[in-house]
Amino acid sequence: MSKTASIGFLIGLLFFTMTINGQHSLEFDGQLAAFTNYSPENELDVFLGGRYIPELDYSIPLDSIKTLDFQVSGNLHVATNFRPFYKGNTQADIDPYRIWARYSSKQFELRIGLQKIDFGSATMLRPLQWFNQIDPRDPLSLTNGVYGLLGRYYFLNNANIWIWGLIENQKTRGFDVVETNKKRPEFGGRIQYPVPKGEIAISYHHRTANSSNLSNFSLYDQIPEDRIGFDAKWDIEIGLWLEATHSHKSENIGMLTNQTLLNIGADYTFGIGNGLNLIVEHLVASYDEQAFQFKNKNQFTAFNVSYPLGLFDSLNTLAYYNWTTNGTTFFINYQHQFSKITGYFMAYYNPDVQQGFQQNELVNTFSGPGIRFMLVYNH
Repeated sequence: MSKTASIGFLIGLLFFTMTINGQHSLEFDGQLAAFTNYSPENELDVFLGGRYIPELDYSIPLDSIKTLDFQVSGNLHVATNFRPFYKGNTQADIDPYRIWARYSSKQFELRIGLQKIDFGSATMLRPLQWFNQIDPRDPLSLTNGVYGLLGRYYFLNNANIWIWGLIENQKTRGFDVVETNKKRPEFGGRIQYPVPKGEIAISYHHRTANSSNLSNFSLYDQIPEDRIGFDAKWDIEIGLWLEATHSHKSENIGMLTNQTLLNIGADYTFGIGNGLNLIVEHLVASYDEQAFQFKNKNQFTAFNVSYPLGLFDSLNTLAYYNWTTNGTTFFINYQHQFSKITGYFMAYYNPDVQQGFQQNELVNTFSGPGIRFMLVYNH
């Protein structure tokens, strides 16, 4: 079934069930955001935009513990980059954001459609960000979804098993350098298990990569790739975590044949004022022709400091350093909650080459210094 046909089927199923079932709940909400940005080192230094994400949720209780849920949401956005009285460009589009159906019971759920799949212990530099592109600089945590089927089973001791299958997904995600062949199915799974004062998990994913758009590497449109991930987290006075992945492609495409990522991190809230929270992460990333050579190695360190100024105000600062290029990223965000609107005032500095952070087209990140102002209304 094609992506368009899948969307049509889910929307049709949603409205069909709405007409035949009397015991249901229907909710409509959404998020409206308006933003402006000034980055003086860019040719088009002024950025204006708006985004609306309407969401329709429909729930059908099948019995006391079983439920059938549907969610349909879109991404309506318009943006313009310009230099006053010089030149500019404008873009506008309407895209699906989430379209899925879910069957859930007390310990099991099965979800199909365009959805967000997210797991792992790290918070900023995330090796296990296999299926989304959440930028830690984005206070809204926007990300594209993936088309697929996800099943999860939860044991009574809080252990859980995930199994997924994906199709029709091409874009790079997380630390991917090579795109996915969207005509070939992807599949994988995850086992998560509680341990004293924490939890550990192991994950596996198989996809078919497509390097035909990389001019400096061997060109293959079908490269089987296997990746395995391990993550663990403990809460022992401070929060500690470890997250690591290794990916291997069956075809030799030089330094992109193998990828190894290792993240260690910690967080602690100091008893200063209203509570000062500090998060520190360090990532080692290596791309090698032979596995675990660590010849082409990059290292990144990230700090996140957040402080609640009061009931309606908070301050968040993120600093990030690339040890290979000596590039530094700095980001500070002041947030104020009005009666119905949330305001964000952000100042930043980004290097010309922004490696390490997951980026996506939903969030515009400009090089050099800049300021950004955003208003968000949730209904």
